[in-house]
Amino acid sequence: MRTLTVWVPVGFPDVRPGDDLSRLILEIFRFNDVAPEDLDVLVVAQKVVSKAEGSVVNLDEVTPGPRALQLAEEAKKDPRLCQVILNESRAVLRVRPGLIIAEHRLGFICANAGVDHSNVGLGPQWVAMLPKNPDASAEAIRQAIAEALGVRVGVIINDTHGRPFREGAVGVAIGLAGMEPLYSYIGEQDLYGYVLQTSVESVADELASAASLLQGQAAEGTPLALIRGVRIEPGRGGALRLLREPAKDMFR
Repeated sequence: MRTLTVWVPVGFPDVRPGDDLSRLILEIFRFNDVAPEDLDVLVVAQKVVSKAEGSVVNLDEVTPGPRALQLAEEAKKDPRLCQVILNESRAVLRVRPGLIIAEHRLGFICANAGVDHSNVGLGPQWVAMLPKNPDASAEAIRQAIAEALGVRVGVIINDTHGRPFREGAVGVAIGLAGMEPLYSYIGEQDLYGYVLQTSVESVADELASAASLLQGQAAEGTPLALIRGVRIEPGRGGALRLLREPAKDMFR
């Protein structure tokens, strides 16, 4: 029998800009009397990373430009919010009332280029953006855990993204450190001896989604998950490796 265990520690404090997130994570593990072991995986919600790193903005301090005003009319959104979305985007791909699908500056395809009002907690006019460098954010947490506890862990920064052909959002990895994001079955045999030709599993996204089930999306206040029992390959990581090149994308 195989088992996968996911813990979501309780009592995580409200994160504010400038907080030492790695220190908070270590403290919450001690508070919950649980500690990462070698080759466990930590999953940290994007929002607390963004808040700690100061990737937030007050819309009252944003002046929308002509393109933002045009986009606001198309999407029926606040022009100031549209300006922040444009600032975070390489390109706007689709627009309809209530929705903007954009290519984030790092390459992620997501609603509003990852700009979000929820769970910011700094006031009604504040929004959060994705971290400037989510892979570096994950690496900083990995190093802090290794130095404090002497264990090798994988670290995933997760966010929820929608999908073009299925209802509902799922957790995905936008930052990664300490583990390989993909596992290739190419060359292995299936149950009946067929040699697999194309099967590559996104381990990082599957773990990000598993953590999301327990982290929640609303007022749970549980942005941290610890996963044990999964087969991971230690490595340098990097969530950008999960992005499909536009030339191989059949839908763009």
